[in-house]
Amino acid sequence: MELKIIITGASGFVGEGVLLECLSNRRITEVLMVNRRPSDLNHPKLRECIVPDFMKLDAVRGRLTGYDACFYCAGISSVGLNEKAYSHITYDLTLNFAAVLVALNPSMVFNFISGSHTDGSGRGKVMWARVKGKTENALKNFPFRQQYNFRPGFMKPTVGQQHVKRFYRILGGAYPVLQALFPNQVCTLREVGLAMINAVVTGYPVQTLEVKDIRELAGGG
Repeated sequence: MELKIIITGASGFVGEGVLLECLSNRRITEVLMVNRRPSDLNHPKLRECIVPDFMKLDAVRGRLTGYDACFYCAGISSVGLNEKAYSHITYDLTLNFAAVLVALNPSMVFNFISGSHTDGSGRGKVMWARVKGKTENALKNFPFRQQYNFRPGFMKPTVGQQHVKRFYRILGGAYPVLQALFPNQVCTLREVGLAMINAVVTGYPVQTLEVKDIRELAGGG
C-alpha cells in the first residue's frame, strides 16, 4: 500500500517526530506539510502548503485533494490562555480543517493528536482536558473512512529532531527508567508515528488510543 499523507503541526515537537517517521517509511510516497509559516526542511517526499489561518482554506482546497490520511498534530499549550482562546485553536480550527478534508477526501483516515488524561466527557473541571475531549467527540462524528484520537503521555524524542524543549531532552536520557516505572504513561515519538501510519494501513479496534494502544499498534516500536 502506498500512502499520501497530510500533516499539520510539523514545526512542533509531536508533529516533527511524526513527520520524520513518515519520511522514513517506505509505504509513504508523499507528505504534504500544512504550515502557517515556511519550513526550511527539504526531502524528496515532502511538499509544503502555507496556510496562515486554518479557518480560511478556500484558496488551497485544490492542494488538499487526493490524500489517504491526515495526521493532525497542530496544537498549543493551554498555559496562559483562557478557554475561549484555547477552544478556538484546539476545537474550532481542528474541526474546520477536518470538515474541509472530509468533503474533499471522504475515504481518508483522520488521526488527531490529543493527550493523556483528556476528559472524554467534555464536561470536567480541567479546562484543557475538557476542550480536548469535546474535540475528540466532535471528530468522531465526521464521516471519514476512519478517525482515531491518539493520547500519548511523555514521549521520547526521535533522533534528529530540532524542536525539542529542554525538559524532553533531559528526561529522554532517562527513558528506560521511566518506561520501567510508568509503562502505560510513556512511549517514544517513533512509536506514535508508527502507530499513526499503522492505523491507516491495518486499522485498530478502538477509536481512542491510550499509551498502551499506541505501543501495541506501533508493534513495539
